[in-house]
Amino acid sequence: MPEVAHRDLDQALQGAEVMWRAARGVSIFLTGGTGFIGSWLVDLFREANARFNLAARLVVLTRQSRVSPDPAVCFHRGDVRSFQFPEGDFSYVIHGANAVFDEPALEETILAGTDRVLCFCAGRRPAKLLYLSSGAVYGARPSRAGAIAEDSPLGPPASRYARAKQIAESMCGAFPATIARGFAFIGPRLPLDGGFAAGNFLRDRLARRPLRVEGNGRAVRSYLYASDLAAWLWTLLFRGEAGRVYNVGSDQAVTVRELARRIAAPVGLPVEVRGGETGDSYYVPSIERARRELGLEVRVGLDEAIRRTVEWHLSTPRPV
Repeated sequence: MPEVAHRDLDQALQGAEVMWRAARGVSIFLTGGTGFIGSWLVDLFREANARFNLAARLVVLTRQSRVSPDPAVCFHRGDVRSFQFPEGDFSYVIHGANAVFDEPALEETILAGTDRVLCFCAGRRPAKLLYLSSGAVYGARPSRAGAIAEDSPLGPPASRYARAKQIAESMCGAFPATIARGFAFIGPRLPLDGGFAAGNFLRDRLARRPLRVEGNGRAVRSYLYASDLAAWLWTLLFRGEAGRVYNVGSDQAVTVRELARRIAAPVGLPVEVRGGETGDSYYVPSIERARRELGLEVRVGLDEAIRRTVEWHLSTPRPV
């Protein structure tokens, strides 16, 4: 997978040396370590392990055979629903494996995968399980609702994905798990054809064509940059309270139309709003809990996040 900027990893590790040094010699098992989020987790682990001389080990579950150039990271082949347990003791487990949104067996993959990981935890008894959930569990929320806090009630799930994530969170109650509810993200490696607004707009900008906004563009979102995301998740693993939920995202709200404009403006591309009655939902987290309890902050603002992401794509040519 193409390299990310050393600057991003360096920034993500600023002020975190004490936390990482406390993880000296640990073994960590990660599911979902080869996608957008997982690859950033792996990269930040590699950087911290080498920089702070941690002598730690990361085992990454993957469905494909892979060879790691770093001896501290090894890939364990298997499907999250049925993988053979890797050998050895593990201090920490991160369950981030996810199903593709339009996958026919989406719910079965999420639930069976979570059950398999919990069986692994039951046998190995790690000190902490971090489950990567989603802000989708809060359900659809109108714009007047405001920022979503962790104690907000979970609404009726708006998708099969959201329903499966709600159930998976409840399953994790059987183990002292920390729950990370992720919102929207941006950064290198974000899929440009995965149905994400930010990815679609970036794809159009890189192709130098008009950016198309489906709906009326009034939906409100926020975007956490990938290096901030990775730093937050490692902090939740090492320092988050077991049995507690934390929102993971930016609290800098922006409409989808404004997001398109800010991606298009630097190169003078037009923005086309398709129109329609839908699109005034509000999907922005309150991050006061993460800020107050763990000192986490949004370090990379949206415009800088866009600039860095475009810069990475231009230096790593890909078909668009």
